[in-house]
Amino acid sequence: MLNEIHWPKKWLPGTTDNFASNEIIVSNLSFENVVTNLIDTSKWESYYSNSSDIYMYNQESSVLQQDTRFKFKTFGFDIEAEMEELQIEKSIARIAWHGWNNEKDENFLDVHHAWLVEMLPQNRLRILTQESQIGVPAQTMANDPTNPMINGHQDWLNSLSQFSK
Repeated sequence: MLNEIHWPKKWLPGTTDNFASNEIIVSNLSFENVVTNLIDTSKWESYYSNSSDIYMYNQESSVLQQDTRFKFKTFGFDIEAEMEELQIEKSIARIAWHGWNNEKDENFLDVHHAWLVEMLPQNRLRILTQESQIGVPAQTMANDPTNPMINGHQDWLNSLSQFSK
């Protein structure tokens, strides 16, 4: 049985303006490498072109920790973010942040971005990322036939996997 993302009620998929779900299952990929490359924001720009201008508040380390506040640019938005879940165990990692832009009214975007990295039998690794969004920008992305969230997050998964080999 595969694990799933733990969703806060406000972000329950199907009740928000946009939802994206992407997943890969790869063999012979190190759980530790993937998790390290995902939680160390200083590595993001090395493998994910849709991420830039990362800044950590109140900490010198670039590594995400529980309650870390940070900001970054992605999908053309300046996103403020705060870690809400960071659980790394032997065979499963749960990573999630709440993100928002500092806009008002119809320009406001509010998101919950969650990751699940899970070791599977036969030396396979599952990487799942899902994002639930609220706001007019989320509605716009949901109705965009080019599927920017789906394609952007798939690129993040694929590049994270390649970078972690």
